[in-house]
Amino acid sequence: MAAVQLSGIYKRYGETQVVHGVDLDIDDGEFVVLVGPSGCGKSTLMRMIAGLEEITGGELTIGGSRANTLAPQQRNVSMVFQSYALYPHLSVYDNIAFGPRIRKEPTERFKPRIEAAAKMLNLSGYLDRLPRALSGGQRQRVAMGRAVVREPALFLFDEPLSNLDAKLRVQMRTEIKALHQRLKNTVIYVTHDQIEAMTMADRIVVMNAGRIEQIGRPLELYDRPANLFVASFLGSPAMNFATGEVVAGDAGLALLVEDGRRIALPAGAAVATPAGARVTLGIRPEHIELAGEDANRAGDVEMEIEVIEPTGAETHLYGKIGGSTWCVTTRQRPTIGPGARVTLRLPAAHLHLFDTQSGTRCT
Repeated sequence: MAAVQLSGIYKRYGETQVVHGVDLDIDDGEFVVLVGPSGCGKSTLMRMIAGLEEITGGELTIGGSRANTLAPQQRNVSMVFQSYALYPHLSVYDNIAFGPRIRKEPTERFKPRIEAAAKMLNLSGYLDRLPRALSGGQRQRVAMGRAVVREPALFLFDEPLSNLDAKLRVQMRTEIKALHQRLKNTVIYVTHDQIEAMTMADRIVVMNAGRIEQIGRPLELYDRPANLFVASFLGSPAMNFATGEVVAGDAGLALLVEDGRRIALPAGAAVATPAGARVTLGIRPEHIELAGEDANRAGDVEMEIEVIEPTGAETHLYGKIGGSTWCVTTRQRPTIGPGARVTLRLPAAHLHLFDTQSGTRCT
């Protein structure tokens, strides 16, 4: 196992810089997920850690040793790719054994490791098959088995589930997490899927445009995003936003939004958001309440429903507030349809306020 430290790591292709001074400490045995939209630099950062991309500047240490100039095979890491990268003419057993054989390990030394990995990954009955006779999930297990047999200090996963269907992705992310809990190796996992990040990570690193936006435990980032980017990226359905000007009234501060409505702000908001400030308010769909018989209390907001999405366990109601589309998630099964008007209650404890210009959190 190995701790990993990145200090001021950056990557430049000619005049174009794609990773900007990344600082990140990963503890021994930790499962860290790099998440962000396509093109944000997360895979480039992963490839620099693996030794597949040259580091333009900064310091990388793995297990306490400087690794900037080490060849990939000297870094004691194993990487699992999105494309599986299996040899189609080799059996499952020979694919898993390929690394030890290249390193000229004796068969009696690596065979027990292959058998143990196959048992762990439910591949024992498939060792004689060729990759074309396997499902996508089984092929990904073979790729994982090949990584496990190497007994690395560090596992690197680069979007390994992107080619799988939705049901198989759920199953495989559970298996990868269980594998980590058994082996307790350090894992760095790259994905653009924020659900994968939330469900698998000990800590999440949210990246955007080659920079780290926020680092923290999944629920820390979900409950208290540092800026508008993190708030909008994490969560499905995404956080609702309304932008406007803070105004003072008899009942306290409110946000005057584009359509003329006023949304009451929390009592303690005055310090961070004085009257006249330009602010973006956010609230997650599941935190919005549908007002019942006591509707139209101070602070309630009315919305006309445009679209209804029943998902079984939940129902999503969509409409417009402040010129933006909002989603309300409820576990009830409303009998209303498009065109109906509902009254929403926005609990002050779940409101997030961001400076509209900088995007940073106000409260």
